[in-house]
Amino acid sequence: MQPIPYLFFPGTCAEAMRFYATAFGSEEPEILAVGTMPPEVRSQMPPMKDETVMHAAVKVGAGWIYASDDMGDGVPAMAGCNVSVAFPTVEEAQRVFAVLAEGGEVRMPLEPTFFAPVFGTLTDRFGTRWMIMADEPEAA
Repeated sequence: MQPIPYLFFPGTCAEAMRFYATAFGSEEPEILAVGTMPPEVRSQMPPMKDETVMHAAVKVGAGWIYASDDMGDGVPAMAGCNVSVAFPTVEEAQRVFAVLAEGGEVRMPLEPTFFAPVFGTLTDRFGTRWMIMADEPEAA
């Protein structure tokens, strides 16, 4: 069993998941939009735009990130949760951190710590909070 973070977006899910696929060097995300639902299912749902994302998935290393557009009256921004990703090398952690930071807010720059060769935190342009680190042991 492996936990999978499930993110909600205010109508920007498809854009965010494509961005994450690029950032993590993954294949195109799987995206199920309302407009592709069978008519008998769609008729039982509240009115939504065809491009509203019911479910999306992007592969990140050996894990996944799932997401959808918010179907309710608005989900509060992520405040008490972060998505943490550990990379095998400092270089890969630096590359992904830089991509995710574009248009976002760096809360703690990626730098060496007592517990990892590099660690940093940021909120990306979609409001997702990230903790990025490298697992690579420091050179002796």
